[in-house]
Amino acid sequence: MTRDELEQAVRETLTRQVAEPRLLGADHADVAIRRARRAQRRRTAVGLALAAVITVTASAGLTQLARDPSVPGPAVVVLGDPEDSGRSAPTPALPLPAPAEPAAVDLIVDDVLVTTAARQVRLTGVGAVERAQRSPDAAGWLLVGTPTPAGRSLWVVRPNGVAQVLLAGAAEIALSRDARLVAWREGGELVKGSIVNNQVMTVARHSLPAGAAPVGFVGDEVLLRLHAQRGGHGVWDPVTGETTTEAGAGARHIYGVRPDGLVVGQVLAGTPGRPCLALLDPARALTVVRTGCGPALAGDGRGTVSPDGRWLLVNGEATALLVDLDRMEGAPVTRPAGPPLTGPAVWTADVAVHVVDGNRLARVDPEPVLAGQAVPTQPLAGVPADVRPLPVAGTGF
Repeated sequence: MTRDELEQAVRETLTRQVAEPRLLGADHADVAIRRARRAQRRRTAVGLALAAVITVTASAGLTQLARDPSVPGPAVVVLGDPEDSGRSAPTPALPLPAPAEPAAVDLIVDDVLVTTAARQVRLTGVGAVERAQRSPDAAGWLLVGTPTPAGRSLWVVRPNGVAQVLLAGAAEIALSRDARLVAWREGGELVKGSIVNNQVMTVARHSLPAGAAPVGFVGDEVLLRLHAQRGGHGVWDPVTGETTTEAGAGARHIYGVRPDGLVVGQVLAGTPGRPCLALLDPARALTVVRTGCGPALAGDGRGTVSPDGRWLLVNGEATALLVDLDRMEGAPVTRPAGPPLTGPAVWTADVAVHVVDGNRLARVDPEPVLAGQAVPTQPLAGVPADVRPLPVAGTGF
């Protein structure tokens, strides 16, 4: 090949290389743009999912679960919508006593709590209620449910309508007079707890005698019913777990505890034994301190002691009876006190209230009763025939 031919070949080769486009290994700007777009799509998807969760939570209402490790079993559940608390429940208005009247009490009618100010609070999810009393500092209500196959439940309902379950699955539940202490049977154990900030904090847990159940408090100790059928009572010490059983024949029924610590109950006395009232000392194994055998008492155990400890409203053979517990020497001072108790009776500061025939409210004022006046009853208009109103106690025992 001549020199000229070689030069011509080199020129042709260079010309072809320049004419052909060169392939780049990577376009860094394009890669960065694609990565940014993928990140934006991920952020958008997460934001949409979070918005959906918030929307569902807001529309379904507030549900909060908080388990206290010191309280075995049940969780604390908050139900309901606080913003909905101002709405009136679709329940017929009840002609309750005005707040200024001494017999004013709250009432539970089906699933609605009607206050003395005629405000209605829906008890959503609570179910049937057996007993109710004001919670500490009147900040709401404590409700003990009726027994179910799963046990009993204890609820607190706040004035804004939010209901919170404090205990679930308990066999029996007892509350103290100030509603700050609770005792319940859990299997073969008795548990004592304190109600603090709408939660139950366990204080003591010990084994329980077979068949025993809490019925109330005597100071910091728990009053027990030893046998559901045979009766008998004892006092359970939450520190040692020991139960002091009553001396003598024992009490058939317990009606309450006086502020001086004496327990008011029914015993059998005389020959043959007949039902009599008795004051029992829990510090001495429920020894009978004083007995009153004047009135003929019913054997159903229905009765309640006034907060000041002076009065007992109890069933007699045909009517309710009002007994002056400060005057029990010999035959106690007793007066007929209207229709017999067929359900729970509760006290305000000085007046007892109970429901008669499902649609009337009886108010037992001690002074007029002692003067021989009849016990007035007030109709509760609009209450369904199959619904029995439940009065709410200001205190327990």
